[in-house]
Amino acid sequence: MLNKNGTLAREGSLDRVPEVFVPVVDAARERIAEVFGTGRAPEGGGAAGPSRLHSAYVYGSIPRGAATAGVSDLDLLIVLREEPAEADRAAAAALEAELDARFPQIDGVGALLAGAGTVLSELERYDLGFFVACLCTPLLGEDLAARLPAYRPTSLLARETNGDLELFLARWRQRLAEAPAGRERARLARAVGRHLVRTGFTLVLPLRGDWTSDLDEMAEAFTAHYPRWAAPMRTAVAVGRRPADADAAVLDMLVHGLGPWLAAEYRAVHGVKAPRP
Repeated sequence: MLNKNGTLAREGSLDRVPEVFVPVVDAARERIAEVFGTGRAPEGGGAAGPSRLHSAYVYGSIPRGAATAGVSDLDLLIVLREEPAEADRAAAAALEAELDARFPQIDGVGALLAGAGTVLSELERYDLGFFVACLCTPLLGEDLAARLPAYRPTSLLARETNGDLELFLARWRQRLAEAPAGRERARLARAVGRHLVRTGFTLVLPLRGDWTSDLDEMAEAFTAHYPRWAAPMRTAVAVGRRPADADAAVLDMLVHGLGPWLAAEYRAVHGVKAPRP
């Protein structure tokens, strides 16, 4: 999706949320405001402090209008005025569990936390900043996209969004070694499948010249330039969509086969993402 000037357009909108998911999004907005939108009263009494919440966003298949009831998850980004603390992370985890239990039309909830200063920082301009400006749909508060630049499908954007695959591979290998089962394995499978598809897509992003978040379209763009890896990439799409169906052998192939090759090719084409503190 491109604007008329060739920059990447924002992909989601609340107008595109399927009717079955509207109550989910409404509840998320309400609960985020209740949990993060007011400051805590000081110990011993007195007035509550200022709101901790800067803004909140929904992203993923729901605001793109591509979600499937009972299969899709709810993805949220909560931006605080200050950097998140452990209490904020605990509150976000509780919010995830509450919404997931309350709405059968979603299969899991993920709530990312970030500080507004981090989103607007130079280090995050082509990663978290791009994410907010182009992939997130505003729910509450000031839309930070107005304070971020326009983005183009460049090698710089590719490097800073997905040039750290090797770090993820190390974490996935450790989790696989712990032999997860049931829902824990499904969570790992979803993360592995989707991340590999996105990385394959951004590898060829400057060649494509446009953005999509549809897993099938991402895989097609990748395999047009790397047909040898078409089958593993389609497996990654299937795992990202139906993680409960992924067994240990499939995950092992993705983490120890497709993943390392993709990380090496990415490094050769775009370089490595700038290190974070």
